[in-house]
Amino acid sequence: MIQRIQSIWLLLAAAAAFASFKFPYYSGTNAKGIADYQLNATENFLLIAATGIIGIMALFLVFLYKNRTLQLRLCLLGIILEALLIFLYYREVRTFSTGTLALTSILQTIVIVGFFMAARAINKDEKMVKESDRLR
Repeated sequence: MIQRIQSIWLLLAAAAAFASFKFPYYSGTNAKGIADYQLNATENFLLIAATGIIGIMALFLVFLYKNRTLQLRLCLLGIILEALLIFLYYREVRTFSTGTLALTSILQTIVIVGFFMAARAINKDEKMVKESDRLR
């Protein structure tokens, strides 16, 4: 389970998702005129729910090592959900009058890369198992 490289990628994705609750995605002056306002995953219910689901899904996927096809499909679903989360962040950023992306906005990219690399490793494992079954 933990010896597989996809477990490391999934744990990295989960850590980055949960870290986005604390660290900002965007900093600036929001629509209410509050200067130096930091946008993070605790801004509204949709961001909280999507971030929580993605983080929990990444942790859950570590333990699905016996069902690789389901693990691969859920990895792809995680990538889609993360793209949706980035769209939700973009929608929130548009309400700011001025500001810049925070350095920790890279956490969202780390989540996508983690899911993608885990999916590649899962696919590689699946091919290896099919080849070994074919040789028997």
